[in-house]
Amino acid sequence: MAMLYCWCTHQKVKDVIRISITSASLPAKKRILTVCVRLFLEKGYKRTTVAEILKAANVSASTFQNIFHTKDGVFIELVRFMFDNQFNIALKYTEQNFPPVFIYALETSIQLTLTELNENVREMYLEAYRQPQSAEYIYRHMAIRLYQTFHSYLPACTESDFYELEIGSSGIIRAYMARSCDLYFTLERKLSRFLTMSLSAYSVPPDEQREILAHIRTLDIRGLSEQVMQELFRNLAMRFSFSLGNS
Repeated sequence: MAMLYCWCTHQKVKDVIRISITSASLPAKKRILTVCVRLFLEKGYKRTTVAEILKAANVSASTFQNIFHTKDGVFIELVRFMFDNQFNIALKYTEQNFPPVFIYALETSIQLTLTELNENVREMYLEAYRQPQSAEYIYRHMAIRLYQTFHSYLPACTESDFYELEIGSSGIIRAYMARSCDLYFTLERKLSRFLTMSLSAYSVPPDEQREILAHIRTLDIRGLSEQVMQELFRNLAMRFSFSLGNS
């Protein structure tokens, strides 16, 4: 893990803001997070204003700024929670004997499908890849998984190489997330296109790719993604004590 902080020393990378929280400010922080989860899911991230957050959380502007600095600060914390939990949840619906490459295919398929189930969830994922600090967290988080999954296919690649490859993979998945499915560009075609491109980039042999795609097509990916989304929301609710309502 220590190696991760030595990556890309040839360029300047902003690290994720570490916010110091005192015991006195914890109740306010929890109220802010509770309100933001609800508003982001109900109204969308961009349409939620700081003024609405302050009013609903019953906190002053100075308290908000001391804890999170900006609305982006709240969002980054939620992104960390979402990305830390979504893959663990997806693993519950994966057979134990599946090789890592199959698990990668399932997890990324679920992630793409989640954005087709809820437009505000789509916006949150796109924003997560757009903001430099949350994107940097995703790159580092995913690079570890990519190394574990694809190192046998690319044995000459280091963890730093997988970090750089993840930047490209993230660009591909973000582009597919941004493009809504329709009658012609169906979800099945989207998943097939993405998996073919990403698995090829990681040197997975064509025969193995076809086997993976065939298995993904046998799954009720929408049903699985719905279960993952509901469990993710339940975990958010337990962490931040908000009411799911009709989300």
